[in-house]
Amino acid sequence: MEHIIYGRNSVMEALKGERTIEKIFTLRGQNEGSIIKILGIARRKDIVIQEVEKTKLDELSNGGKHQGIVAYVATHEYSSVQDILDEAKLKNQDPFIVILDGIQDPHNLGAIIRTAHNAGAHGVIIPKHRAVGLTSIVSKASAGAIEYMKIARATNIAQTIAQLKKANVWVACADMDGKPLYKTNLKGAIAVVIGNEGSGVSQNIKSKCDFNVSIPMYGQIASLNASVACAIICYEIVRQVNYKIN
Repeated sequence: MEHIIYGRNSVMEALKGERTIEKIFTLRGQNEGSIIKILGIARRKDIVIQEVEKTKLDELSNGGKHQGIVAYVATHEYSSVQDILDEAKLKNQDPFIVILDGIQDPHNLGAIIRTAHNAGAHGVIIPKHRAVGLTSIVSKASAGAIEYMKIARATNIAQTIAQLKKANVWVACADMDGKPLYKTNLKGAIAVVIGNEGSGVSQNIKSKCDFNVSIPMYGQIASLNASVACAIICYEIVRQVNYKIN
């Protein structure tokens, strides 16, 4: 599957079809003819649109005839949140879900997907806006785990958390001010929220969670890479569930 498409006809056909478009780049100030129609469809589908200079489009299309428009297409089809819950039900297991709040580094996202898969999580939920999507870099960084993991993309993470709570899933937020991870009961249906690489979990999302958990820090730098933090928390869940230890 192509990861970048360009040209008006190609982008229009992708919009009409079943392919998931992550983002559209259009020439700044371009507002005529078929471009208007393309962008109109994109907005109705809530696709991110960014106006850029011609040099950026030339770079993205590798010098191809882009006609003022380039689109990123997901390397992997998205699932729904319900698909993830159904996966847990099918396996007769309590739901185990990783929610990401604004991860922007594709290598981090790929590493998190790889960890989530190997820890036995049923799915990963990522935001639709202000976060990296399922790019080719993410796919490579996941070492193939992207093909086995259900990944849902949510327009509103706060509403998604509310949906999970209705399904009797407890939602834990990874936060420095939380209760120490190893002293927290993480058994049962659980979702864990991992925040942005720099600012962590947003205050709005944090307020929607049931409780906060922290990872003990003993060094001078009181933070961890997002994918490392996710791995530690996921495997504490594995430890508690599989070994029946508090």
